[in-house]
Amino acid sequence: MCRTGQDPDGEPDVDATDAVFTSLLEDSAEELYEQAPCGYLSTLMDGTIAKINATLLDWLGLSRAQVVGRMRFADLLTVGGKLYHETHFAPLLQMKGEASGIALDIKAAGKQRMPVLVTSKVKVSEDGEPLLIRTTVFDARDRRAYEAELLRGRQAAEEAQRQAEADRERLQAALAVLQQSLLPAALPTIPGLEAGSYYHTASPDLLGGDFYDLFPLDADRWAFFLGDVCGKGPQAAAITSLARHTLRAAALHDPDPVTVLTTLNTVLHERYSSGDPRYCTAIYGILTPGSDHVGVHLASGGHPSALLQRADGSAEYLPTPGGMLIGVLPHVQFTPAHTQLFPGDTLLLYTDGLTEARTGPTRDLYGEDALRTFTAAQPPAGPQALVTALTGLIAGFGDGLDDDTALLALGVPAPLPTPASET
Repeated sequence: MCRTGQDPDGEPDVDATDAVFTSLLEDSAEELYEQAPCGYLSTLMDGTIAKINATLLDWLGLSRAQVVGRMRFADLLTVGGKLYHETHFAPLLQMKGEASGIALDIKAAGKQRMPVLVTSKVKVSEDGEPLLIRTTVFDARDRRAYEAELLRGRQAAEEAQRQAEADRERLQAALAVLQQSLLPAALPTIPGLEAGSYYHTASPDLLGGDFYDLFPLDADRWAFFLGDVCGKGPQAAAITSLARHTLRAAALHDPDPVTVLTTLNTVLHERYSSGDPRYCTAIYGILTPGSDHVGVHLASGGHPSALLQRADGSAEYLPTPGGMLIGVLPHVQFTPAHTQLFPGDTLLLYTDGLTEARTGPTRDLYGEDALRTFTAAQPPAGPQALVTALTGLIAGFGDGLDDDTALLALGVPAPLPTPASET
């Protein structure tokens, strides 16, 4: 007896071997079709199902006898899927002969909605006549879950961003209120005097470390101060608040400039001497209006000297040498100074953000000499005019101005010119 695949002489029977392989391939192709990881079906041109694989039947929970020749492809779809099939999928297939990756929902076993991706192609005859439609159905449940998770993640991120923006707006509003509490809302009107101010913060949170104020001591005298806290932002703002309220309280108790600055030094040193020292510079003074002038009595604690613009067009610094930083040492000495303001004179107080601004291609310091030259070049038109001119100068520094800057100008208005009598 010979074995299958051999002839009587013991040589391989080629025809028999080919027949075996062909049979195996046919069985494998049919098994692959039936048990494929995706659904397969073929429909007539009207959608009637002519052939369907076991995989898709398992998803549907139906038998072949219930489907083949009895149902159309659209009958497998949910209500929404049918609507999309009729309005989009079928017209696209008719026009182009194929449709790929269309997301639909089928009615799966147990009346469950099952998301799928459908790809269909029309088979045509040699004459180009459409014969049937071959369709592949992919399980999109994992993909739909993944997309839903992505959507939830995106929505969560968007919500977090909206919350962060809302928190940022609330913080900015709170910081704006805090900043307003650190500066006077408006300078008071003083009979016989004029005042002007300007404030620029370099901190991104709009909280600066510079401060100033002008307020009455009694019916005849007014107090003023301008200072600069070391640092920027909320920490500097906390010291600014403490310094401002301390100066006002000390001035009402004993307005002498040296005494007021000494009190501020004591408060800051006691509060910040352990672990995290903090300090500031400041000028504090008293204005005493007279019959034809205003007396100025001031003291400086480590602060740049005040600049006087005189009515004759000159500009000079009011020396306050030896003034020490406020809050560093327990015992300090401050330098007092006196001057008088006559009609047309202006006293300018400023913080070092102005003189330490960087200018030009080489980013040199602007400096006190340049400030004096600039001031002398301005017409002696009063405090507000000088502040306006300096505001324009500061704007021109651009990113060269990297520190907080405050200006406070006080002066006596020049008398109005007497009109010439008509002849």
